[in-house]
Amino acid sequence: MVCVGIDVAKDKHDCFIINSEGEVLGDVFTIPINMEGFHCLLERIRACTTAQGKIKVGLEATGHYSYNILGFHLDNGLPAYVLNPLHTNLYRKSLSLRKTKTDRVDARTIAAMLLSNVGLKPYTDTAYHNEELKSLTRYRFDKVKERAKLESPIARLVCTLFPEMEKLVPSLHMPSVYALLSEFPGAKYIADAHLTRLKARLLEASSRRYKRDMAVEIREAAKASIGSVLPAKWLELRHTIHLIRELDSEIEEIEAAIQAIMDEMHSPITTIPGIGTRMGAMILAEVGDFSHFNSPDKVLAYAGLSPFTYQSGQLTNCYAHMEKRGSRYLRFALYNAAKYGCHWDPLFASYLAKKRAEGKHYNVAISHAAKKLMRLIFALEKFREPYRLAA
Repeated sequence: MVCVGIDVAKDKHDCFIINSEGEVLGDVFTIPINMEGFHCLLERIRACTTAQGKIKVGLEATGHYSYNILGFHLDNGLPAYVLNPLHTNLYRKSLSLRKTKTDRVDARTIAAMLLSNVGLKPYTDTAYHNEELKSLTRYRFDKVKERAKLESPIARLVCTLFPEMEKLVPSLHMPSVYALLSEFPGAKYIADAHLTRLKARLLEASSRRYKRDMAVEIREAAKASIGSVLPAKWLELRHTIHLIRELDSEIEEIEAAIQAIMDEMHSPITTIPGIGTRMGAMILAEVGDFSHFNSPDKVLAYAGLSPFTYQSGQLTNCYAHMEKRGSRYLRFALYNAAKYGCHWDPLFASYLAKKRAEGKHYNVAISHAAKKLMRLIFALEKFREPYRLAA
């Protein structure tokens, strides 16, 4: 067996090659991050053995820096292993008491971990191609978060320019309200507007929900408004609404791309009540390949939902908290999916009620439901069966 350790960096990759007898076949050498460097590494690996199945290539999960070299090895049929940096760090410390960390040492450590075969599983094509779904779901998550941040300035500006508006509509963050305020950004604009124009704008933006009586009510409130006349605030309100609309358009485009990938995957996860395409896509994207995990408990540990335990002698932690390590996106998706599942699925609703009856806080009870949900998802993905509600 030939093991190749690659320490991935932004501008270079350090590589180390060793065989199962402990013989160093390629002491630490550096390759540039270009096609010539990648092919140079491939030639050195193949020169060490003729058997393709006797090669292991390992590298740390370093985000986008490792993506290209990982794809190159997978395209060339070499089994690749992606290691958790925390795991390699602890393994390196176990080999020596000295505080030594360099790129050369890391390359050797990765090769040694591959050689020791510490429960590692190869990175599959499924996980590699799932990176596209992960990129889309995380990108959407950031865009939605960015849009939420812009909603606060909208409320602040409306409170200054037309405070009565908030009592006239169910929410300020509606397409009809945005359409109205983008054209009439303040009480003075609305009070001076022609009723026909105001009515037409509301009718069109609300899909014919708000008609003439609503237009009259808003204009009368605007005429008696205490809102300030501040052109600078008007401009800020218009620009903020424009930014929110741009984000809405981008989010719709991202969601269409996510939907297209989910249609190809035919995953049974969306058959679970409370899990739609977006939440299901985030869970699948973050888990990657379910075959990497022997049990749902390992997926929960990856999500950081496992309890932190500490025991020494007669000391035992009585109130174990979640570790909250690993993928925060997976933890977020499971927690929110569990909340919706407890609302729509009688089985999960009764489970939540049971945990609440035991005296657990609502958030703690939901975390238990999230663990139960993960075990269900793991079983569905393993057997590729849709979820069926209990009779």
